[in-house]
Amino acid sequence: MRASFAVGRRRLSYLDFGGPGLPVLALHGHYNEAAVFAPLARALAPRWRVIALDQRGHGESDRAESYGRDDYVADVAAFHRHLDVGPVPVLGHSMGGVNAYQYAARHADRVTALIVEDVGAEVNADWSLTTQLPRGAPSRQAWAEALGPTAPYVECCLRRYDDGWGYSFDIEHTVRSHQALTGAYWSDWESVTCPTLLVRGTTSEVLTQDHAREMIARRTGRARLVELPAGHVVHHDAPAPFAAAVRTFLTHLPPV
Repeated sequence: MRASFAVGRRRLSYLDFGGPGLPVLALHGHYNEAAVFAPLARALAPRWRVIALDQRGHGESDRAESYGRDDYVADVAAFHRHLDVGPVPVLGHSMGGVNAYQYAARHADRVTALIVEDVGAEVNADWSLTTQLPRGAPSRQAWAEALGPTAPYVECCLRRYDDGWGYSFDIEHTVRSHQALTGAYWSDWESVTCPTLLVRGTTSEVLTQDHAREMIARRTGRARLVELPAGHVVHHDAPAPFAAAVRTFLTHLPPV
């Protein structure tokens, strides 16, 4: 079910994949939107009910004037309040992973568990891919050919417009979001108190093994690392192992 809610003058859209299970909030990364979590939602059902946000400037959500860290975290807080589901696990990939652990750090009473997919506590966001994306194409096939091997990772964001095919995100806004993501966030990461799963793709160019292990070391006894044969987008490259790791982690959480 797709729905939306107001945050000031903007609207944020989200997908509730439904079912009787316990809610899990999901936050996508750049070049993606809520729909990217459909396979994970199917894999976690019926025990868990995934509810995924189209973050500001992405998917069906409105563009924004600012894409700062506090802006994204405030959106997550508004999303959580709107759902009125009580404390829940939160999962995030890449930029969404930073949003997730910053939200967990700043709203500890609202997050029962944290899953961070392939992003570090220090981020040097690379927006070169953004500027290289084809700006439009006359057909879906032409778009896929122009994008090459990157196409499968962003196809959920493809839209048909009056003048051809494009994205559900804006190129310039995505660059601004990348720029605002760059920074060191160790204080947020170390402030998280809930059980945490960090998932790393073994061939990731975003999160190195050394950095991931340092993140775990700084959260002694409160976080664990799972490494899967995948690149940066683990949920796409290794969907079944990723879902299994998430399911196992959620299933063995201590009672709240």
